[in-house]
Amino acid sequence: MYIPPHFKETDQQEIEALLREFGFALLVSVKNNLPIATHIPLQLVADESGNWILQGHMARANEQWKNFEAEKDVLAIFMGPHAYVSPSWYNHRNVPTWNYRAVHAYGKIEIVAGEKLELMLRTLMARYENAHAEKPQGYDEIPAKTLEIDLRGLVGFEIKVERIEAASKLSQNRDSESHANVIEQLKKSEVYDSKRVAEEMEKRRK
Repeated sequence: MYIPPHFKETDQQEIEALLREFGFALLVSVKNNLPIATHIPLQLVADESGNWILQGHMARANEQWKNFEAEKDVLAIFMGPHAYVSPSWYNHRNVPTWNYRAVHAYGKIEIVAGEKLELMLRTLMARYENAHAEKPQGYDEIPAKTLEIDLRGLVGFEIKVERIEAASKLSQNRDSESHANVIEQLKKSEVYDSKRVAEEMEKRRK
């Protein structure tokens, strides 16, 4: 990922927080020199040594997983909050741009199955059910026959993260007056993640 020095994110806590909050990622691999991608939730965990691992699963009918043994290198793209920035918000003439936060995680992928896969699914379901459902459903509440069929229809995997590239493009290259005005204008907007981007800009300015 192209990242100008002033937009490079190096704070590990900020990177980890983004991976955990914006877990619906784009998993990219290569087959026959062509990229293949799937939109899926990925869960960040750490092994005994503290190394980052991304856990996920996809439909067995999805052709992408069939090449994981041959090409283990994959890229997981996480998109954080983003918003359009108008040049009319600066104190000088300029061009339009986009403010955003994003993380690219590169690593080696391995297929997982059995008890390990079940634990992954339990953890992932509990996380999102508890966060989004008024009356969360537990994994054990899924009918046994439904679960049996669904488990046959998916493939689990883990990605051992080897390299991270992270960008937080939040108008750090603008003068203080223009920077403050961008925040003010984003707070008024209902488009994309404008208000969240304004919050991120304010937090870093402090």
